[in-house]
Amino acid sequence: MRANHFKPALGLLDSTMVVAGSMIGSGIFIVSADITRNVGSAGWLMAVWGITGLMTLIAALSYAELSAMYPKAGGQYIFLKEAYNPLIGFLYGWSFFSVIQTATIAAVGVAFAKFTAYIFPVFSEENIILNLGFITISAAQLLSIALIVLLTYINSKGIKNGKLIQTSFTLAKLLSLFCLIIFGLFAAKSEIWHANWHNAWHLRKLGTDGSFTNYTPILAAGAVAAAMVGSVFSSDSWNNITFIAGEVNNPKRTIGLSLFLGTLIVTLIYISTNLVYTAVLPIHGIASAPKDRVGVAASEIIFGNSGTILIALLIMVSTFGCNNGLILAGARVYYTMANDGLFFRKAGNLNKFSVPSYALWLQCLFACTWSLSGKYGDLLDMISFVVVGFYILTIVGIFILRKKKPFQERPYKAFGYPFLPALYILMGIAFCLLLVIFKPKFTWPGLIITLIGIPIYYFAVSQKNNK
Repeated sequence: MRANHFKPALGLLDSTMVVAGSMIGSGIFIVSADITRNVGSAGWLMAVWGITGLMTLIAALSYAELSAMYPKAGGQYIFLKEAYNPLIGFLYGWSFFSVIQTATIAAVGVAFAKFTAYIFPVFSEENIILNLGFITISAAQLLSIALIVLLTYINSKGIKNGKLIQTSFTLAKLLSLFCLIIFGLFAAKSEIWHANWHNAWHLRKLGTDGSFTNYTPILAAGAVAAAMVGSVFSSDSWNNITFIAGEVNNPKRTIGLSLFLGTLIVTLIYISTNLVYTAVLPIHGIASAPKDRVGVAASEIIFGNSGTILIALLIMVSTFGCNNGLILAGARVYYTMANDGLFFRKAGNLNKFSVPSYALWLQCLFACTWSLSGKYGDLLDMISFVVVGFYILTIVGIFILRKKKPFQERPYKAFGYPFLPALYILMGIAFCLLLVIFKPKFTWPGLIITLIGIPIYYFAVSQKNNK
């Protein structure tokens, strides 16, 4: 027996944990090294995280209006389709399925395995299980696949299972991060703090050997945009709660509030964690952390020899919960696309537990393929341009829908409209243009993947019309 509708099961706490839990993976423990190499100072390190946090909060408050207007499964795909046309919605859904969500699931899964290897070295990336010449498969990749399959299976058995994991694991990692911040402040070293903040607003390139290179004013703007690639990736997936709106109690109120609370909590945690980094590690120590693992380097100072194990456990909890949220939410987008005739038909069915199990397992297959390929990391760096581009289009959609559908019910209206949404649009456009000019390798691969969706869309439409 199959269900024909979703069962609302998520309250405000659960929804907020989906937002926060999907955002916090392993990025906060790693990307500050690359950010610091690009900006070269403590002040600009904090500014990059602050700008990203501001953009994320504005976007979340803006999306709250759209989620209240369209409180059903599909989220951003629905918003874009309603504001523009089915093609734009499909291009987002296609990019989401082909790379944004599935490659992120793979990357988070491998991050889980990498830090598991701190405790159980058998799962190391260096432990090659199979070498076929054109591809090598490590123990870390196999553990990543096992994690993805396990979480997919759990979520295929009903929303309540996924909810339990998401809420409990997110609360655990939030508590752990609060402890890291508090103990980090107690372990702060005044000489390191003063040295890092003595010349905190000198924007420059920092080498891993401690050498500095000054930027021209134009190159400085490009350096900030390049630095933000890491912080944007670490702050992404906050919109996952909009994908599962059909399973949220009182979605018109709950989703908007959970978007605000979740993004605010994570933004404060990210900024506080980076303050701790600047309090216990010299600026060149952040930039040159072994394998960019700033969180590990800081924890060894804060907690001593046990720091590595403690941070490994924290990241294992963090990435486990993060992947659960990504897996849970992503399948609902494909479900909605399938019901529009733009995806595999079976993905539009719910199983007896009222979840789109076929869509879940299809997502699992693609994520596992990315895990085996080893190319997810490169693609995720290159997809930031597309992700922010779709966020810009979606927020522009608020202005369009105010004109197109002025009388449609809006239980919540975007905070600060029109000024804050316009500010996000301007900041997002500046970020994307700077990447195009100074870091084109971060733009064209994601753009090509998105554009490939155009012929696929018209093929899907022709198949739909021929039935």
